[in-house]
Amino acid sequence: MTGMEAAALAAAGAVLLALGFACGRVTARRGAKADLDLGTPVERATFHTLHTASLAAPPLRAGLTEDTARKAARRLRSLLGTEALCLTDRQRVLAWDGPGGDHHREQVMLRVAEVLGSGRSQSVRSECADLECPLRWFVIAPLSGEEGVLGTLVAYGSRESAVLVRAATEVARWVSVQLELAELDRSRTRLIEAEIRALRAQISPHFIFNSLAAIASFVRTDPERARELLLEFADFTRYSFRRHGEFTHLADELRCIEQYLALAGARFGDRLKVTLQVAPEVLPVTLPFLCLQPLVENAVKHGLEDSSTECRVTIAARDAGAEAVVTIEDDGVGMDPEALRAILAGRGTTASGIGLLNVDERLRQVYGDDYGLVIETAVGAGMKITVRIPKYRAGVHSSSVRRVVG
Repeated sequence: MTGMEAAALAAAGAVLLALGFACGRVTARRGAKADLDLGTPVERATFHTLHTASLAAPPLRAGLTEDTARKAARRLRSLLGTEALCLTDRQRVLAWDGPGGDHHREQVMLRVAEVLGSGRSQSVRSECADLECPLRWFVIAPLSGEEGVLGTLVAYGSRESAVLVRAATEVARWVSVQLELAELDRSRTRLIEAEIRALRAQISPHFIFNSLAAIASFVRTDPERARELLLEFADFTRYSFRRHGEFTHLADELRCIEQYLALAGARFGDRLKVTLQVAPEVLPVTLPFLCLQPLVENAVKHGLEDSSTECRVTIAARDAGAEAVVTIEDDGVGMDPEALRAILAGRGTTASGIGLLNVDERLRQVYGDDYGLVIETAVGAGMKITVRIPKYRAGVHSSSVRRVVG
């Protein structure tokens, strides 16, 4: 069984066991309104449980902090139907919902230390001296993550209950799944940021030096062009080195490509021939940030830097129903297909190879293995790269885009 399968089973168990515990409470509390509600008592209890769990999940998916614990504690207490509930990390109570927080916090943290050490749930009789306090018994269940026990869920009751022990333990497992998913989200974000840093590293000091040298060469002979190129350089670097935004729009990526080609054209002059064909309807399509520019840079490098002849680069973006299809083609020196396969298998060492592998891997991570790069090449025959981009994909949307204002 995989980790994710185990997580799914734990989540299902949490909902089902919480449902069994909540069913009686929900029907008892809402018995007066039963004739006004649709469905059987079990169906109403099922809806209540699932709805409450869905409300508790979003803050937990952001990790275990005071803010997220505070937002989730009330929902989790409602899910279990307990007199009080608290969430802790390894050092302190993060959130308390219900009565008794003023005099139970210190006692519970002493018990929490034992659970943190053993990683197993405990049921404990309260030692509260206040005879009016309804909190006479509590269950401490560990909250686990990728790095071990992160904290605990503590559910308080007025009397000992085997059902509450099971329900609190399973709900804690469900909470742990949400925290693990939060860690996966953070790991994915760190991975994407590392990959983008690798792409930025490919924008070499050599290219920056050559761009600035080309701009400087026009300062005396053509000041207006020097000014335009300097603005292109500023916009290109601002876009390429922006700090936020996992995705971008095709229009923005193509604009970055135009800026790059303007700078490359200032260096190579008439040797670089560019054709750009873009269907307007695909411009709003969302795609991973810095997904196309490295491919164009690769075409220019292999078309011009490795050759003394002129090179034609053709960039086309067309509408293909549910997808946008982008092709980047050059008539440069091409590549040995075996060398290309080695690069895409992670055995390449050149900067351009790193760029191709990086883009291919990110496309597959976002869209699936069917959407990796399709590359046609041979020695002396140039190269054609095809990128298919689904117009609509879960998790890929315009709200993930951070626009760069020039």
